[in-house]
Amino acid sequence: MQSTSDQNSSNKNPADEVSASDVSEQTRVRAEKLAKIRSKGYPFPNNVHVSHSAEAVRELAASMTEGTATTECTIAGRIMSMRLMGKAAFCNLQDKTGRIQVYIRKDDLEAKWGEGTFAEFTTLDLGDIVSFDGEPFVTKTGEPSLKASGYRLLVKCLHPLPEKWHGLTDVETRYRQRYLDLIVNPEVTKTFVLRSKIVSEVRRFFDARDFIEVETPVLNTIASGAAARPFETHHNALDTELHLRIALELPLKKLIVGGLERVYEIGRVFRNEGISTAHNPEFTMIEFYQAYATYETLMDLTEELLVHLCDKVLGKRTVEYKGKTIDFSSPWPRLSMVDAIHELSGVPRTIDIHTLAGAHEAARLLGLNEVCEIQDHGRVIYELFDRHSQEKILNPTFITQHPTSVSPLARPNIAQPDFTDRFELFVSGMELANAFSELNDAEDQLSRFQEQLKAKQAGDFEAMELDQDFITALEYGLPPTGGQGIGIDRLVMLLTGSESIRDVILFPTMKTISRSK
Repeated sequence: MQSTSDQNSSNKNPADEVSASDVSEQTRVRAEKLAKIRSKGYPFPNNVHVSHSAEAVRELAASMTEGTATTECTIAGRIMSMRLMGKAAFCNLQDKTGRIQVYIRKDDLEAKWGEGTFAEFTTLDLGDIVSFDGEPFVTKTGEPSLKASGYRLLVKCLHPLPEKWHGLTDVETRYRQRYLDLIVNPEVTKTFVLRSKIVSEVRRFFDARDFIEVETPVLNTIASGAAARPFETHHNALDTELHLRIALELPLKKLIVGGLERVYEIGRVFRNEGISTAHNPEFTMIEFYQAYATYETLMDLTEELLVHLCDKVLGKRTVEYKGKTIDFSSPWPRLSMVDAIHELSGVPRTIDIHTLAGAHEAARLLGLNEVCEIQDHGRVIYELFDRHSQEKILNPTFITQHPTSVSPLARPNIAQPDFTDRFELFVSGMELANAFSELNDAEDQLSRFQEQLKAKQAGDFEAMELDQDFITALEYGLPPTGGQGIGIDRLVMLLTGSESIRDVILFPTMKTISRSK
């Protein structure tokens, strides 16, 4: 007889379960079911041999014609819905390829496995992991299905599945219990499958261009390579303070000094900063460095990479993001930061932003009066762009010629030393990539590190530390080199149309919830 549990209805679905007020009672009943089958020697089986996926069964069923030989299949997955119809039942089984309908007849089941087998089957709950043996067929309504001749309970699910997510509370639960999100939201699974394909294609792209993939330390004694506050830890055996890396840059450039010439790394970096829809304290980057290349070389390479990803992974060059269509088709605009302020923010050319007074005048025009308090000319230009111009960018756009004072690792432009041979790639108002012709003058680099140290001593927690070994490496000679970093998470956000970085990181950083004892 069917148990008087949360699954007693002849039509079972997740929404029915989660809408009930007695979730704890449902969990208790499920635990009692497990205890009952344990008493009969239930072993949590580990010897199931799956022969077909849900997708494969659907394809077999759809291809069958009259007289086609039957194929015995074994599938396994999680029960997502069940409909009882007297002496028969339909259920939907979900595996990594999707869902397949399974048809179970009491007579078929008990003819092979004995009386009472069907009654036992009806006590299964949504979420239980089950294997089915059977043959593909198509129902009268045209649904590719599996006609079951047997089943095995593989794992008992002890909690009711949640309904479809809605509201802030459920969004929080999605991120905290990603496994539940993946179970009930097929679109989420598709996003992370697509993420994997994007990363794999990025690797293929660089491997095909004679780059070699390397690994560099996550733990460092010096936090440098980017303007960011590090996470700190302590190594007990060495009695040494260490930092989680904030960038991949400096060790990769040391490898260029060593003669590897083209290197890249895809890895986690960690920055002790705020959380937003575009920021997570730990995130994935690719950084790549090419000897005898300039930042202009890397603009061409970056454009080629993203168009390649659109073609190979998406099969199209447009994506829908935040209600707008982004077109990745070449060519992409290239604007200096000063020109961007004029063209995107509407600052007239009669105001000379190349002077500190002119930059302050532009700030007042744009209503950024607080920027007028900044006396670093390069910083003022950066703030004008960052606070007012950046958000105007939709399609991929390279912003070049960044001020030297905000680019401590970039090579100064020969014609305009106050600006660097650097670009950032912006899409939909968001920075996606940062690159420059690398500074390979050891003395210049040392002086910039010293300026960073002064800023840190003055209270700038994001200023870089001096890496003396990196200076020594430069003294051995870094060839003319172009280097770049791309945020993988933000790239995946754009290509999948995900508006929050938490939607493309399987386990994003979350605030700890205090639990009463």
